[in-house]
Amino acid sequence: MLEGIGEDPDREGLRETPERIARMCEELFAGREADGQEELSKVFAAEGSQMVLEKDIPFYSMCEHHMLPFYGKAHVAYLPEGRVVGLSKLARTVEIYARRLQIQERMTEQIADAVAAFLSPRGVMVAIEAEHMCMTMRGVKKPGSRTLSVAVRGAFETDALLREQFFWMLGMGTGAQGWRG
Repeated sequence: MLEGIGEDPDREGLRETPERIARMCEELFAGREADGQEELSKVFAAEGSQMVLEKDIPFYSMCEHHMLPFYGKAHVAYLPEGRVVGLSKLARTVEIYARRLQIQERMTEQIADAVAAFLSPRGVMVAIEAEHMCMTMRGVKKPGSRTLSVAVRGAFETDALLREQFFWMLGMGTGAQGWRG
């Protein structure tokens, strides 16, 4: 890459850059080999069946189309069916799927599928809002624009009031009322 942009890889400031980039890639793409459902295996019995929402989970990922970062917050909700998972496990699941070459839409679906498959809740809803550097620093150059993606499973698919409660709990109020899934 250095040679491709006309740099001298033997220049003093660049000599160790390939090794630094290799270490960075190991960290940024650590989720590639990880099983997103594995983090959800520690569950606890629970009698309640009201919505559990872990919101504002920060993440950083890399766009598979441009290899530029996108970052933001993930919000994960589920309706327990006799068992709950430790809250940190939801954040760890987000992290696993974010640490891959990724697109936001797929990441949203993968998180929802993992929670649905492993916890067998009555419903799952995941929303991710992110800023994409491929829109900020290149191309259309629109800093501050955010993309919102949503995945619903189970009761959230059929119950508009549950979806509205989810958005209300996120502080998005009735602005999401028109969303139909």
